[in-house]
Parts: sequence; C-alpha cells; structure tokens
Amino acid sequence: MGCHKIIGAQDNPEIAKIHDYSRRGQPIPWVRVFKVPEFTHFTHKPHIRAEVACQTCHGPIEQMRVVGARTGPRLLNDLAILVGLRTPPPPLSMGWCVDCHRQQNATRGTQAPLDCVACHH
Repeated sequence: MGCHKIIGAQDNPEIAKIHDYSRRGQPIPWVRVFKVPEFTHFTHKPHIRAEVACQTCHGPIEQMRVVGARTGPRLLNDLAILVGLRTPPPPLSMGWCVDCHRQQNATRGTQAPLDCVACHH
C-alpha cells in the first residue's frame, strides 16, 4: 500500500481499488508504468526517507486519475505543455537523477549516492 495508506482513496476510484485489494488480502495486479533498465535497481524507500515529494519525479501526480509515463510525442499533450496547461514530465533518465542527487547534496546537505553501484548492479 505504501503512500496509498493515507493518500487519495476518497478522491480517486483507482486508489480505492488498491485499498479494496489490501482489505481482501489479495495481491494488487500492478501494471508497469515506469520501466528502468534491467541492469539498474530502484526503490522508493530512500526517497521517502529523504522526504522527496512524489511530484519531484512524477510530476503533479495528485492531479492524475491514472498515472502514465512519457511514451512519446502526442500533439494534444505537447500543445497543453506549450500553452502552460500541463507541466512537462521529468525525463527519469540517469543524468536527471544524478543531477538531482548533486543538487540535493548541495542544497539540503543530504548524502544521496553518486556512485554507480547505488543504482547499477
């Protein structure tokens, strides 16, 4: 359940489904949205412990009925971003993550790892 223990069940029917599966003790049939390469490892736990807001990486997730990943250019989406109706999603690339770790270490004094083995195995 993670964050969904406290976030959004009353506002979002998709999150209510997650609560229902949990109440019944059934596994959630997750559909992968974000995919990192097989040779990398990612977990949300250290980011949650460091109090990184979900929106930092996922964009305005609280406004999304269904979470989606950037899957390529779409004219209407591109136009909405262009006129400022929608925030562009972050690239979720290695460079973007490393830049964020550097920035957090400099501005917040955290110890976000910069070594390869933190994410690559």
